[in-house]
Amino acid sequence: MSLLIVGMDATIVNVALPSIRRELGASVVSLQWTTAGYTVVLASLLMLGGSLGDRLGRARVFKLGLALFTIASLACSLAPGTDWLIAFRVLQGVAGAMLNPVAMSIIRNTFEDPRERAQAIGIWGAVVGISMALGPVLGGILVGLSWRAVFLVNIPIGLAAIALTTRFVPESRAPRPRRPDPVGQVLVILTLASLTTAIIEGPGNGWSSPWIVALAVTAGVSVVALVRYELRRVDPLIEPRFFASRPFSAAAVIAVASFAAFGGFLFLNTLYLQEVRGLSPLSAGLCTLPMAAMTVLCSPISGHVVGAHGVRLPLVVGGLGLGTGSLMLVSLSAHTSLVWILVAYSVFGLGFGSVNAPITNAAVSGMPPSQAGVAAAVASTSRQVGQTLGVAVVGAVATARLNGSLHDHLAAASHPAWWLIAAVGAGIVGLGLVSSTAAAKASAERTAERLNEAPQEA
Repeated sequence: MSLLIVGMDATIVNVALPSIRRELGASVVSLQWTTAGYTVVLASLLMLGGSLGDRLGRARVFKLGLALFTIASLACSLAPGTDWLIAFRVLQGVAGAMLNPVAMSIIRNTFEDPRERAQAIGIWGAVVGISMALGPVLGGILVGLSWRAVFLVNIPIGLAAIALTTRFVPESRAPRPRRPDPVGQVLVILTLASLTTAIIEGPGNGWSSPWIVALAVTAGVSVVALVRYELRRVDPLIEPRFFASRPFSAAAVIAVASFAAFGGFLFLNTLYLQEVRGLSPLSAGLCTLPMAAMTVLCSPISGHVVGAHGVRLPLVVGGLGLGTGSLMLVSLSAHTSLVWILVAYSVFGLGFGSVNAPITNAAVSGMPPSQAGVAAAVASTSRQVGQTLGVAVVGAVATARLNGSLHDHLAAASHPAWWLIAAVGAGIVGLGLVSSTAAAKASAERTAERLNEAPQEA
């Protein structure tokens, strides 16, 4: 249930964006921040959320996150203006960061058999994919009442999840909690915040403006400083040794790529369906139903295939689906056949539903149980980084060519963005092939051995 509201909230707001724009007078940049403000903070704090659960108690942190998410959702529904809405979305991101890593840690430490664990992770991955795909459909229904209703729906789910957690989830802590890493945390926030701001604000301010150049330089310096600093720590916020495993590294990159494609896809299509085609929020949400249905259908199937045969086939199918669905939209216009658009959405949904389960499995497979929560947090962080960058980059590519109103020019302005998303799909296919070889699996085994030996050496 926690994964449902966290994943759904990353997408359900997309359908409400045109209504928010009209009622609050928001610009396209403000709409980007309404989405990115949530995902930037969520991505930045996931590692901290996982370590807090290990230190303070997983059930305690989990319930605190659920309570804060519920309160922040209520605040979003009452927001009097765009700035307030973005601020409350940031608070939702803080709360969401307390949920995903703890849930994954429970799964990894409960299922010891590798086959059962892969299937359990497949179900977990399916919930993530299903929640993010159902968000636009449910959002379309709720926006018919009011855009504020897309936040109110979280309240009963959050309250039920708190009650069920109190009843069924026992308290647990890590035997040796990781040391706090405030410097690493600040550098992560600085990197993501400055990079996202530069991408979103670049088209409006000019890419060569001092403000945008300063943000880009800050992002570059921060990421270099983060890597150098984390390599010297005993308990780093982000464990650099994980990336010696080729499957893990590929899983992180594929997570960024696939969720960037998904985030950009939803952002563009929400605006296209309502602003260009003139559809109501409900009709726009229903148009995404084929994508949601394919994601719901393919996510558990992908999890089963991963458990039985490995990650290669689902990753290849996922990349092909994302790429082909995007290629079908590269000549999008105001008069494109709606049937063609719905078929493209279905193909895209097949790809997205196939790719999510193998990401998580590749990230945690071979990792020691004590490191699984951290590894899963990196995978979850990669997803949210991808979603953030997808909205920022795709929005920037589209608005760079937007000379006039959304109604008249958005469809043509989006063509380069669809080519970009298609290229991302091709990249996922290549990564899926090279990360599932015998040599790649051997690198994962060597990494796990070194991680197992590390505590003894310390």
